[in-house]
Amino acid sequence: MSARFIGLAILTVVLVFAFGLPWVSTADPVAQSLILALEPPSAEALFGYDHLGRSMSARLAAALRLSLMIAAITLITTAFIGVALGALASWRGGWLDRALVLFADSVVALPALLIVLIAGLILPTQPMAFWAGLSATLWVEIFRLTRATIRAQIAAPSVEAARLLGFGPLYIFRTHLWPELAPVLRATFALTFAAVVMGIAALGFVSVGVRAPTPELGLMMVELLPYWREAPWALLQPVLTTMATLLALTLIAGGTTE
Repeated sequence: MSARFIGLAILTVVLVFAFGLPWVSTADPVAQSLILALEPPSAEALFGYDHLGRSMSARLAAALRLSLMIAAITLITTAFIGVALGALASWRGGWLDRALVLFADSVVALPALLIVLIAGLILPTQPMAFWAGLSATLWVEIFRLTRATIRAQIAAPSVEAARLLGFGPLYIFRTHLWPELAPVLRATFALTFAAVVMGIAALGFVSVGVRAPTPELGLMMVELLPYWREAPWALLQPVLTTMATLLALTLIAGGTTE
């Protein structure tokens, strides 16, 4: 059984739980019932309740949906920016190539946390700040891989022949360059997705991410940490959920290079 298959299986379970639970449960992730505070898992509530009597299953599913949707939108944005700028730099070369490489190096020099915090001051919602801040930093690796791969292929006989026949850059990219580029980027896309999930959880853990009562994996860890003696099972749930998601994406990324 390959690592990629195991990763896909774990990710499928995570996705089914995150997006399927609202169809089978009516529990509100923010509804409080202090009489149920820290009630352990039971037949009626398989994941139990947190310190405010909120359904842990509903909160975990909502937190996963938030992280996965932000990660998906961020990945689409970073992939578009990185591939477009990388292709432009390698195709044009010269001063434009040097300018884009210098710009990418400048972005890497800035702390990602600082960019996310600045985006949070400008944009009206924290999810938008996550998307803008993380997209502004994570495109660089995709840019570098795209630039290096296309530079190696740009002088290939098939590309030269297409140029001489008068085909445009878009046709050449779609027909000759993208088939060589896509396998290189698959692992990077999975790792970028994992980096966004981990970044959102890390920012929530240091209390600069999503604000309560919105469910978020890192924020849930912070909220439940004072109760680890009374209800260790509650604290372990967001930790294990985050670990399972990251493990699945890492296995998928590793499997694409086999």
